[in-house]
Amino acid sequence: MTAKRSIDWIYQGVFYLVVGLIYIAIFLRSFLLYRDHPVLWQVLGLLLLFIGLFLLEITFAKRGNIWFHIYLILQTILTSLLIYGPEFNEYDYFSLLFAILGMQLMRQLSAKVSLSWILIFLVLIGYKFFRFEEPIEWLTRLLLFGSIIVFLASYSLAARRAQESRRYNQSLMQQLQDANQNLEQYSDTLEKLGIARERQRLARELHDSVTQTIFSMTLTTQSALLLLNRGPAQVKPQLERLNLLVQNAMTEMHTLISELRPELELDGGLETVIRQHINRQHLPDRLSVTLKVDGQQVLPPLEAQGLFRIAQEALNNVVKHSDASKANVHLHIDEPYWIEIDDDGQGFDTQQAFGGGHIGLAVMHERAEEIGWNLIIQSEPGKGTHIRVERMYPGKERV
Repeated sequence: MTAKRSIDWIYQGVFYLVVGLIYIAIFLRSFLLYRDHPVLWQVLGLLLLFIGLFLLEITFAKRGNIWFHIYLILQTILTSLLIYGPEFNEYDYFSLLFAILGMQLMRQLSAKVSLSWILIFLVLIGYKFFRFEEPIEWLTRLLLFGSIIVFLASYSLAARRAQESRRYNQSLMQQLQDANQNLEQYSDTLEKLGIARERQRLARELHDSVTQTIFSMTLTTQSALLLLNRGPAQVKPQLERLNLLVQNAMTEMHTLISELRPELELDGGLETVIRQHINRQHLPDRLSVTLKVDGQQVLPPLEAQGLFRIAQEALNNVVKHSDASKANVHLHIDEPYWIEIDDDGQGFDTQQAFGGGHIGLAVMHERAEEIGWNLIIQSEPGKGTHIRVERMYPGKERV
């Protein structure tokens, strides 16, 4: 703000300095030329009236353009009286008063209107020179004083546009700062919503998976204790079931804990982390998972992280819900990019699953949208499940 004011003061200072120098030069020359002439006080009176109106110009300008035009008419009449006065033998330097008016024009009015006024000024001084001077002298004086008027008016216009451009740039800068601030607030809001949504998802997962598994472990343990006295031979199947439930609970907890990590280390690429996840996961004995990879391109980290989370969720659903014997992960990391997860499990009704708010499917869709990919889920009861995630390209609609 301080720099802006200082630049404005520089423009204002240059304007008033030029006006002051021109006016003082005209006033002193008039005094020297007419000090022994009876029209001295008439000349000085008109000049004082001119400067008085000039000092009131700011007040007139605040009332609107109509008052400024009235001011210009009055000043033009005063200057014309000085130029065309029959008693004034030396009149050419009075034309510089039009230079002051030309500078004021460019500060207040549009360039087109200002040029019309300047043309009137040139006609007024040109006509006087034409009547009382030789052709060469007339042309010389017109070019001399006309060039001064046009030059100072052009400078004033350039200064005005520079100020307007600077104010416009400052306005854009302020808008950009406001937009950045709003974007930061929006980003914070999205982050908070994302955290809340993730908490809700984890709470739902804990309730739907781990809590249910622990409840089943409790029932199995109680059954084993009851059979310990009544039928010891039946305890072993219960303990085996209990062991399976413990393994499932550990697998589910491992999956949920891994999802709590804010960032995924992708050392070795997407293929490596998916293969490591398959090898670490406690798969049921009846289930085998294979990974096939086509291409050797490297995906951006954000996309790779999103695809891994989708594959992780899909495999977790296979383990928990599909009752499948075989699952395949096919990763195509070349144009066009896609990943598919298939299983031969029991499948499900997709409309009923989405309508019932199945949180795992919703999370996969959200992760796909976040990285700009499209998720397609195809499944029917008894016919397994096919999941395909493909990168979106311009002109292709999201399914």
